[in-house]
Amino acid sequence: MQNKYLKNVAYGFLSWLVPFVASLLFYTREGELTIDISLFKSIMIVVGSVTAAFLLISYFKGIGAGYLKEGITLGLTWLFINLLLDLVVLVSMFGMPVGDYFTQIGLRYLIIPVMTITVGVALQNKK
Repeated sequence: MQNKYLKNVAYGFLSWLVPFVASLLFYTREGELTIDISLFKSIMIVVGSVTAAFLLISYFKGIGAGYLKEGITLGLTWLFINLLLDLVVLVSMFGMPVGDYFTQIGLRYLIIPVMTITVGVALQNKK
């Protein structure tokens, strides 16, 4: 992918899609969770973190300067994409109350800009 803006958005979508698809493995067709909720949340955090790590490595391979700016832009874009897609799917389609969503799931997405900005700072300091 040549265009970094398109890559940013595509990777933001993937950062949401991969954990979402993985989460489906733990639900029955009726929407019942098949494992303990604490274990499920732990698995989702690991899947999301590993996905983000691979996407970050891939994204920053194509960046030659301005790492901190890229980390900030990437983090805010991915945060927005993840929140938007969750609001569409979990809140709109599955009827999860907005307040419950933000306290149970949405707040955890703040780790996205933390990770992207940290990578940006680390790369900026290495130069």
